[in-house]
Amino acid sequence: MAQIIPLDAARTTPTSLKPLLDLVSADMEAINRIILDKAVSDVELIPQLAHHLIDSGGKRLRPMLALAASKLCDYAGQGHVRTASAIEFMHTATLLHDDVVDESGLRRGKQTARILWGNQASVLVGDFLLGQAFRMLVDVGSLPVLKILSNAAAVIAEGEVMQLAAANNTATTEDEYLAIINAKTAALFSAAAEVGAAIANRPAAEQTALKAYGRNLGLAFQLVDDALDYSGDSSNLGKAVGDDFREGKITLPVILSFRRGSEEERRFWTRTIAEGDIKDGDLERAVALMKQHKALEATLERARSYGAVAHDALAIFPDRPEKAAMQDVIAFCVHRSH
Repeated sequence: MAQIIPLDAARTTPTSLKPLLDLVSADMEAINRIILDKAVSDVELIPQLAHHLIDSGGKRLRPMLALAASKLCDYAGQGHVRTASAIEFMHTATLLHDDVVDESGLRRGKQTARILWGNQASVLVGDFLLGQAFRMLVDVGSLPVLKILSNAAAVIAEGEVMQLAAANNTATTEDEYLAIINAKTAALFSAAAEVGAAIANRPAAEQTALKAYGRNLGLAFQLVDDALDYSGDSSNLGKAVGDDFREGKITLPVILSFRRGSEEERRFWTRTIAEGDIKDGDLERAVALMKQHKALEATLERARSYGAVAHDALAIFPDRPEKAAMQDVIAFCVHRSH
């Protein structure tokens, strides 16, 4: 079992992704140009809808991880830029699909594409972006990279179906939930890091280490997201606090509160989450119960644990700026406020 160490003991917690941004800034400019080019279509609605989400200010964390990992592995070609662009298109496509499945109204502080253009258009443009992503990967010409990312696409879709099956189900266990977010969120983080070693033809041990780094970082990222939905600031989050609650989403804070609560409290969770019968004051009570049972604290503690495992996964690489920046990403993800 990996030794869990406080992330603060390893590095000072950064307040931004600046170390990573500085490392990959030139390549990110190239990626932005590719994204603008590949979002073009003679079908007018496609670029309109795609640019609505692409231009909405996301962190672009996954493509930046792919770039940093390829630099860590001394990749000398140009395929990493197109690979990272494909990863961003894959992520954007999943956001479009997610918002339809979750019936979300806001994304990064703006109305979602489904609200502006409808569910059908959102799904179909998401499919277009996935198609463009795999066109770019074919151009890269690396079968290992194509294999990693095509597998990730299938796993992400499985995760979406798993989440749909678990929707409103208060009987969902922690293990079942971790399996969902491992597929739905961590799979693309894992693939983004792993392709850095694959495209550079590095030894299997390095590829496995980066895969583990990305997977555990992705799990930490999602668990922090879960906690922020009940404890964050809507102006920072870009969505309303409590969206998960209103949508009846089963997340770890709900699972822990349900398990640790009294029979009367479990009836509250059944009424609100399982039955969707939400009344004035219910969100405030949900947050109070989570605090009472230390569910938010436990969720963040688990995120820190996965972050520590991600930190350990990088230990086989020599100390250099790329490794330090990727370690800083862990601290940022675990301690972020948005």
